[in-house]
Amino acid sequence: MNPIPTETPGSYAPPAAYTPPSLPRSTTVFQNIRAAVGQVFVGQDDVLYQVLAALLAGGHVLLEGKPGLGKTHLVLAIARTFGGSFRRIQFTPDLMPSDVCGHTLFDMSSSTFRVRRGPVFANLLLADEINRAPAKTQSALLEVMQEAQVTIDGESHTLAPPFMTFATQNPIEQEGTYPLPEAQLDRFLLKVLIDYPDTLNETWVVKAVSSRASGGGLSPADVQQVCTPQDIIAAQEEAAAVQAVDQVVDYAVSIVRATRQHSAISLGAGTRGAISLVRVAKSYALLEGRSYITPSDVKRAVLPVLRHRVQLAPEIAISGQTVDDMLASLLKTIEAPRV
Repeated sequence: MNPIPTETPGSYAPPAAYTPPSLPRSTTVFQNIRAAVGQVFVGQDDVLYQVLAALLAGGHVLLEGKPGLGKTHLVLAIARTFGGSFRRIQFTPDLMPSDVCGHTLFDMSSSTFRVRRGPVFANLLLADEINRAPAKTQSALLEVMQEAQVTIDGESHTLAPPFMTFATQNPIEQEGTYPLPEAQLDRFLLKVLIDYPDTLNETWVVKAVSSRASGGGLSPADVQQVCTPQDIIAAQEEAAAVQAVDQVVDYAVSIVRATRQHSAISLGAGTRGAISLVRVAKSYALLEGRSYITPSDVKRAVLPVLRHRVQLAPEIAISGQTVDDMLASLLKTIEAPRV
């Protein structure tokens, strides 16, 4: 994979007339979350950083990786750090929308109907192998993701913030699956790829996990709460307030528009892709303690934000090139602004 070039540190500065607000608390909160999760989710620093950026931006994540790499482990550990509720749904071909969202049932004791809420009523929801459920069930979840509310028998129920969905896919097993359409993939803020850890980290994980009975080492139950849901909501508001100057926003838009004009890309990213680039760039800036975004933040967001929003032309895909390779190559052709 071609590395994405980044500017030299210090080559970009905020506008001289702009006085940035002080945002140390949210940065500290997420540094504490990162440290707490990093104690039990080892060797996947980039994955953790991207997922926390999505949480800051208030978006949803599509996690793709082979089994046994800690996807459930990661989500449960994050929930523990702020005392949030966690639910997991195993998607199967016979899963119905009511199994996800909930339904009404008749209470014999009171002779009334009452709502039985589904697993989506949680702060962090893990939709495991989302592509194994039929389109009707996928759509029910994606509607909840978009609206942050559930309609059961005509009555709307708002989900308590913060709400975030992690949907997983296995990139190897495709038999018996229902691939997500492009319009539904676009609802995910990021597509994060989880690969095998390096030898050193993998060896350390094996030793740590097997050091306790029943392989209970590195358990999310050991993660300490370091903040509250209200802290997460406040941090999301501060991330939205991070300064994005016109030149950097124009840069994000130029990248997205270039995906629509590239001969090797058959389907380019839409306007939501440009919006997502800026949202994630703001999260990256706040994670680094800055109150303004730089072109480097946008560049860093390109792969996770756009890899599921574009499609390669068939002749390019057959050649063995990946979407990440093409996006990295395209990015080199677009000049980054300098202030």
